Amino acid sequence: MPKKKLDLPQAQFHPTDYPGVLYLESAARSPDGKLERTYYIRYRTPDHRQHFEKVGRQFDKVRMTPSKASGIRGERSRGNELPNEDRREAKRAEAQAEAVRWTFSKLWTEYKAGRPGMKRSATDETNFTKYLSPAFGDREPREIVPLDVDRLRLSIAKKKAPGTVKNILELLRRLSNFAANKRLCDPLRFRVTLPHVNNLRTEDLNAEQMARLLGILRDGTVTDKDGNKTLLDQDAREMMLLAMFTGMRRGEILALKWDDLDFQRGFITLREPKGGTDQTIPLPDEARELLKNRPRRDGSAYVFPGRKIKNRKEDRPRTDAAKSFRAIRTAAGLPASFRPMHGLRHTFASMLASSGEVDLYTLQRLLTHKSPTMTQRYAHLRDETLKKAANVAGRIIAATEQDAKKAKETKTGGGTS
Repeated sequence: MPKKKLDLPQAQFHPTDYPGVLYLESAARSPDGKLERTYYIRYRTPDHRQHFEKVGRQFDKVRMTPSKASGIRGERSRGNELPNEDRREAKRAEAQAEAVRWTFSKLWTEYKAGRPGMKRSATDETNFTKYLSPAFGDREPREIVPLDVDRLRLSIAKKKAPGTVKNILELLRRLSNFAANKRLCDPLRFRVTLPHVNNLRTEDLNAEQMARLLGILRDGTVTDKDGNKTLLDQDAREMMLLAMFTGMRRGEILALKWDDLDFQRGFITLREPKGGTDQTIPLPDEARELLKNRPRRDGSAYVFPGRKIKNRKEDRPRTDAAKSFRAIRTAAGLPASFRPMHGLRHTFASMLASSGEVDLYTLQRLLTHKSPTMTQRYAHLRDETLKKAANVAGRIIAATEQDAKKAKETKTGGGTS
């Protein structure tokens, strides 16, 4: 097969003492006005392609010389360095790949865009920003190996509770599954094992604690040791009362709209609750009275509207009242471990379960648990009530026997006297 002739540009190229290295002279860019040499190399790559390429100028940053040009020629002819054309093509391919590269940061943005009202968004946002983004934000799922996840798990576990570690790893797995389901990119190439967490903590208040808390929530003020009164956050107080009367979750109360309240029929509609599907729960009389007396502020659609942001007209719900919740907890003298809103949901469930008047299926419906598994944590309270009820029969039988014995003794004694 005849060799392909290499067509050189039509210009006055000069040879150097190094084979395959030439230069072209042009108007100088140097201060002293000298002519500047631009160096070119001519070579053949291992795949037998011929190349004629520019490698640099005499007075540029690299300060190209015939010796340097010859070194570059040698590397490219041996295949250790790509030709200019191939390097440009590689950069174009890399830029194109980067434009469609689904890193975890990009997946997170896309994931949120499709779920504007997603549950636990604040927790997920924190977990991604503080933990997943620094570790994996600029990497695609297929680039992660099990050792990477193990290192992340161990580093978080040094400072955070097992439940937090589980939530972070669950979010990582969720984003990987999202990438696969949407056919955006390949998911993680291994299964993420979530740590086992015993988080079935049931919080409750005794009668004395309940009385103190109700007094604070009703009165709305707290008095310090010097007799000074401080007004507590009304929204926070009414949120806690609503959680106590209905067992609603904090997120459900914050997202509650006036249109979700059916005062006539006595029901509350929970939009996109934790279970996913809209749910309807009864509106107890105490909650009805509280909500009917609550003013509708600024024409907002939300029962607990957020603050107006300057130059913004969006109607948004309040995002949280954690600081106010803690202040109320302290004022009521409740333990620091008691979670105000979630604890009141547990208190609601515990009261109903221990009353002996509500079966577990009804309790499951009131708490909008998707399965009875979560409701089972309150079963022991109902069991205790059933035991007490069963003991009533025993006491009646014992009393009957005692009365019969006394009657017999009286009769026997009367016969002998």
